[in-house]
Amino acid sequence: MSLKLFNSMGKNLQEFKPIKEGFVGFYGCGPTVYNYAHIGNLRAYVFLDILDKTLTFLGYKIRHVMNITDIGHLSGDDDSGEDKMLKTAAERHQSVLEVAQFYTDAFFRDIERLNIRRPDVVCKATEHVEEMISLIKKIEANGHTYKAGGNLYFDVSTYADYGKLANLNIEELKAGARVGVDENKKNPSDFVLWFTKSKFENQALTWDSPWGRGYPGWHIECSAMSQKYLGTHFDIHTGGIDHVPVHHTNEIAQSEGAMTAEERAEGPWVNFWLHNEFLVIAKDSKEKSSENSPNEIAAEKMSKSSGNFLTLQSLIDAGYDALDYRYFLLGTHYRSPSYFSFNALDGAAAARKSLVNRAAKIIQESGGKAADENALQSAAKKHLEEFRAALENDLSTPQALAALQVALKDSNVSASEAHALIQKMDAVLGLKIEDSAKKIAQDAQAQNSHQGDSEAAEIDALLAKRAEAKKSRDFATADKIREELSSRGITIVDTPQGTIWKRKE
Repeated sequence: MSLKLFNSMGKNLQEFKPIKEGFVGFYGCGPTVYNYAHIGNLRAYVFLDILDKTLTFLGYKIRHVMNITDIGHLSGDDDSGEDKMLKTAAERHQSVLEVAQFYTDAFFRDIERLNIRRPDVVCKATEHVEEMISLIKKIEANGHTYKAGGNLYFDVSTYADYGKLANLNIEELKAGARVGVDENKKNPSDFVLWFTKSKFENQALTWDSPWGRGYPGWHIECSAMSQKYLGTHFDIHTGGIDHVPVHHTNEIAQSEGAMTAEERAEGPWVNFWLHNEFLVIAKDSKEKSSENSPNEIAAEKMSKSSGNFLTLQSLIDAGYDALDYRYFLLGTHYRSPSYFSFNALDGAAAARKSLVNRAAKIIQESGGKAADENALQSAAKKHLEEFRAALENDLSTPQALAALQVALKDSNVSASEAHALIQKMDAVLGLKIEDSAKKIAQDAQAQNSHQGDSEAAEIDALLAKRAEAKKSRDFATADKIREELSSRGITIVDTPQGTIWKRKE
């Protein structure tokens, strides 16, 4: 079997073949750092991490690139609304860059707690404006732009394949356009490549450009930075399903609109587009409740604008481990909506605990030594093949989790083999199963040691009491203490140097 991925460009399951044999370059849309990432946002990065680790598991060398948006993202993807960074900077009485750094750091703390591998390249928009200007020049030279109201727009009517990712019909969009949204646009789907006349006074960050001093539109940053680090053509681009109709559609138009005839002949800008579905939050999930039920689930995604969002820290403050949330997400395929409630999270936490406890027993039985993968017997090999098949089936984490759980219950798999399967499978699942299992063993050992120390002190106290009884010729009390210790498996021996004790063999 080979890796098959659901390509949003074509909307079907396709066999994955990289542009360069043995190597995969992929780009994932990163956060706009104006607020904390909510747990719905974090679903995209767990999905990205599964893709990253699956490709590694399958033997590919990879280059994973992710942007940090610290300029130019308006609250509306269609160049409408407020500037997200400016709004937060004003509220916090800080500079835009201070806000960006604060929330970037917070984002990567969440990433680390979820055991998500940091991308190979993390690129900030503010550090790549030169690349954006260079790309816009190419788009302009190919005849896809016009100036209006001081801003430079991409003219979607000049790009024949506009909307191919989302199956958009430009004529229908024109017919349904709202009047007055942006009087400078020739077409309702046109979008800004470079702002010189901002709707906001005193724009914080601006740069000189051929079109005047200003700042780039949001969409151009991903095109410019992905091409810098992955080239004109690369394998995979990911993001949330909400990026399809505007952001990713515009990325394709401007990226391919900048290509030369020779570059276009080599193929599309991106071969595979992968999109994760929304996290849907239950109506009462802002407060932990035992009354959540499927009937109470709100049919809306988690979002900052509606106020119905939870951060990873809020889950941790409620007593959960960050990996409980990761386990919860793995229980749903990335292309299906994930319905969040605290009841569901409780179930995931209990399932993860059960998995770790089982792993702890296996690792103890294996003596901490995992079998070599080449030495696995047929039963263990079969489970590893099923795990691989699950991943190759469009990254099916529910099936992959099931494969691990079944393997750990199989009596035909030795402890050392099961230990090896834990290591191999969790390298993708990212649940830190072995680390958690070893911690359980260490905690138990520490507890036993503590109990042993307490018991030793108690025995020593009883022997001291017995010595005092013998000294005062209270032999009945001395014999009673000896009998009590004997019943507890303790043998005492009186020697010229004093009384010693040991456990019975």
